[in-house]
Amino acid sequence: MNFQKIILPVAGVVVIGAAFEAYGWPGVMLVVGVLLMWMLLQYNRLIQILKRAADRPVGYIDSAVMLNAKLKAGFSLLHVIAMTRALGQATSPENQQPEVFRWTDPGGSHVSCEFANGRLTKWELFRPPGAAGGGVDAAP
Repeated sequence: MNFQKIILPVAGVVVIGAAFEAYGWPGVMLVVGVLLMWMLLQYNRLIQILKRAADRPVGYIDSAVMLNAKLKAGFSLLHVIAMTRALGQATSPENQQPEVFRWTDPGGSHVSCEFANGRLTKWELFRPPGAAGGGVDAAP
């Protein structure tokens, strides 16, 4: 179970309650304004990332090797989309966990990333035999 979905709203309510106890309605308005600004900043970041990704073909990146070097377990799908500036090509059945997306570069190398509940769990770099180094490189 993802406790972040529970903890953040509860923390928001607690902070609003503490602001009311300490400063009354002006404190509540200040905290609500800060929370609203934070949500708007997150929304703006999401829109900017998706706008950049919309300008590129689905599943294509400049260098699969560089993407493989930058990936770390625990990255969110949104973070990976921001790094690649492209939506990944879905290779797993729709609405099933784990989700698998693939990004391919012009040389035919590709990185397949597996996401469980929106977080990167493992990835694999495939380089065609003609590419330098050739073969398959795997990461945790």
